[in-house]
Amino acid sequence: MAGMILISFALLGAAFITLSYQYTVREKQDTMEKNAAYIAEFTGSYLSESRYSTTIYDSAYRQYTSNLAQLADAYVILCETTPDRIGQIVYSSDGQTEGAFIGQTLSADMVSQAVKDGAYGSMTTLNGLFTEKRFVAGCPIYKTGLLGQNVQTGMVFVAAETENITEMWRAFAQIFFFTAIVVLCIAFITTSVTSLRQTKPLKEMAEAARKFGHGEFETRVEVGNRKDEVGELAEAFNAMAESLAQSEAKRSEFVANVSHELKTPMTTIAGFADGILDGTIPPEKEQEALRTISSETRRLSRLVRRMLDLSRLQSAENVTAQEQFDISELMVRVLLSLETKINQSGLDVATNLPEEPVMVWGDPDGITQVCYNLLDNAIKFSQEKGVITISITTKGGKAHVSVRNVGDTIPAEELPLLFDRFHKSDKSRSEDRDGVGLGLYIVKTILNNHKENITVTSENGVTEFTFTLTLA
Repeated sequence: MAGMILISFALLGAAFITLSYQYTVREKQDTMEKNAAYIAEFTGSYLSESRYSTTIYDSAYRQYTSNLAQLADAYVILCETTPDRIGQIVYSSDGQTEGAFIGQTLSADMVSQAVKDGAYGSMTTLNGLFTEKRFVAGCPIYKTGLLGQNVQTGMVFVAAETENITEMWRAFAQIFFFTAIVVLCIAFITTSVTSLRQTKPLKEMAEAARKFGHGEFETRVEVGNRKDEVGELAEAFNAMAESLAQSEAKRSEFVANVSHELKTPMTTIAGFADGILDGTIPPEKEQEALRTISSETRRLSRLVRRMLDLSRLQSAENVTAQEQFDISELMVRVLLSLETKINQSGLDVATNLPEEPVMVWGDPDGITQVCYNLLDNAIKFSQEKGVITISITTKGGKAHVSVRNVGDTIPAEELPLLFDRFHKSDKSRSEDRDGVGLGLYIVKTILNNHKENITVTSENGVTEFTFTLTLA
């Protein structure tokens, strides 16, 4: 940024200095040409007064011309243009002294060219008349002859020093360069502060990313009161960090839960097997021990199967197949598949299903698993000779499927945790030996894949799960 400002000032300065210098020189040249033309006109008019014997040596003429030279801050030089005396100086004055150059001769070629062109303007020493170059403007002098015609009698040159113009130009340049340096310093300080303010949070984010790579998931970036793009980036980074930390916490919890769920049946299996092998368990109890081993083996198998189902549901390659099906018919089929369990528990079933088919969009296999898990849970946790109620209603383009059972009331603080992996309440953990705590999590995952919702309520011993499906 500082480099761009420096280049911009260099280009601007070069253009400003060049244009200002040219403008000042041009203005000075115009002024000198006007002064030369005025003096030439005055001299011609003065010499044309035939009533008097007027010459350029008259005191009135010299006084007037000296005043003009002093006002113009220039040297006034008059020279002859006759062929035999061309370029010979006959009068000179700078307003202070007169006659310093009388008798000296200017370049005949310069005077001839000036007479031919009718004007002269240049930066010159006037053939060595001055030690330094000056702005010189020249104009021929014409007087009125006896017959009324214009007769050229000489040439007037006005020479002004360039020192005043140079000093003024240098003053302009100094002011410009001083201003440029001040602005450049301000710009450099401003851009430095701005750059540091911009890069500090970026460096913090880079450091936080490195800490994340080493497992420090509690690291966050300080946002402060920033509302700019960097602040938004820092907030997004913190949100990502929070999400990663939660994911890591869930992963750790998942690993711990899996380890616990696998360890319990394996410990039981190993204990009974070792007891049979070393004779600790008497022969009359071996059958009971083998039944326990068989039960724990099946439980372990169910756990592995559920985890495989969960892995498939969460796989990136898993794409939910959308097709139309009758949710009422599907629910009845699931209900019939659980008839044996329902009868064994002595439960009654109440259905509130529409007479007409309720066609919905979704994956029939996935929704079958949802219905099966919900009904299976309702059977497990219903009180003896209780009632399971199944209802399907339609509202707002959605089918609302509800499964209700009567049993123990689930505490309000535990309701949001029901759909977590491996979540089992303390009471149900002892009663539900066959459960692994993944059923409701799988239900939630399947419905999330369908972009549908599921809710749960539990009051006065009545627990009800309700999920939605989009009507076809």
